[in-house]
Amino acid sequence: MSVPPNEVPPGNGSAPDAFTPPPAPSGTPSAEERQWAMFAHLSALLGAIVTGHMFAWGCFIGPLVIWLIKKDTLPFVDDQAKEALNFNITLAIVGLVLLVLSIITLGLGLLIAIPVGVIVGIGWLVLTIVAAVKANEGVAYRYPVSLRLIK
Repeated sequence: MSVPPNEVPPGNGSAPDAFTPPPAPSGTPSAEERQWAMFAHLSALLGAIVTGHMFAWGCFIGPLVIWLIKKDTLPFVDDQAKEALNFNITLAIVGLVLLVLSIITLGLGLLIAIPVGVIVGIGWLVLTIVAAVKANEGVAYRYPVSLRLIK
């Protein structure tokens, strides 16, 4: 029995793949998006461990790579990876300013740079973990202090 063309249901006519999860409701990030967004935030921690310093270039390489790979396919990851990248670039700038302050003052600036660096480091660790948890929950997290360099 054939169905007239005007009564064929929309779609490509093939059966849905059993391994493909259903699409997430509009506005809600999928599990894959949440996971990649969490990785974007946590990759900064991995970069700090690998390079041995939170103010080093390694902290923004991970979010940058994830953003470049996933920005066109996963909108939530695009947003969160940019957020992580901007935050870590901001902290790299802070670290550079503290280093320059220490050099220009011939080491006297270390009296300011070390305590500020410790406070910034603890804040960075806490905010990065909070951002990763929020991203895993599907919440678009915004760091409280961040230059929006990548838009």
